[in-house]
Amino acid sequence: MLTALNWPGFADLTLAGLLFLCAAAFLAGAVDAIVGGGGLIQLPAMLVLLPGGEVIYSLATSKIAAIAGTSAAARTYAKRTPMDWRAALPMALVALVGSLGGAALADALPSSVLNVVVLVALVVVGIYTWRKPDLGSVHAPRFARRLQLALMLLGGAVIGFWDGIAGPGTGSFLVFWLVSLVSFAFVTASATAKVVNVATNLGALFFFIPAGKVLWGLGLVMAAANIAGSVLGATLAAGRGSAFVRRVFLTVVVGLVVSLGWKIALSG
Repeated sequence: MLTALNWPGFADLTLAGLLFLCAAAFLAGAVDAIVGGGGLIQLPAMLVLLPGGEVIYSLATSKIAAIAGTSAAARTYAKRTPMDWRAALPMALVALVGSLGGAALADALPSSVLNVVVLVALVVVGIYTWRKPDLGSVHAPRFARRLQLALMLLGGAVIGFWDGIAGPGTGSFLVFWLVSLVSFAFVTASATAKVVNVATNLGALFFFIPAGKVLWGLGLVMAAANIAGSVLGATLAAGRGSAFVRRVFLTVVVGLVVSLGWKIALSG
């Protein structure tokens, strides 16, 4: 029988448990870099394997891995995909503030109600995207510059707040917002979403790190695995184009719907 590692910051994981979490972080990084939704893989694995810890430690530690992966993905996209930095950076800043607020209120809001709201939203997102096969195939922003920026700031604030509460599907919601409302192509939307997602993870960590909720040893090891997966995912997305990203997006949305639906059914 494998014994616990007993290393500081690893929550007494076994070696097998650590390797499993690294594999989950790698896969989560790849999926998240393409369309978001990597938390569907990484966070549940941590909740199952971290022995005797509170949920908040899993949430906080997962942000260390996530911010490393999203940063690597954003850098990879920036090299291969044109990006509107003058719009992406303000959206990221607003999302950071929203995420910080969401993290601070994580324990005060009824998660059961939020899960139902997000489940309904994901179903609508999935059906809408499936019924519009040309959605996101061409990068053609349809609004004047000021209105486009206003929509991006609104999306950053709302979705950033949700990510601070550790809600699932943040990256997928960002991609859908940019594709459906701003009329970005899927690849451009994914690239922009990664920049914003870096900010949402950072905003949450501004709360979690001073609160002492991060398991640094585990977080840094999982971050390395997440980076490797993120670079792979971003390279695939940028190379294969919007049609590939759309297929992965729909797959991830279905997975999120099943996961959230199962969680709500069990809690009920």
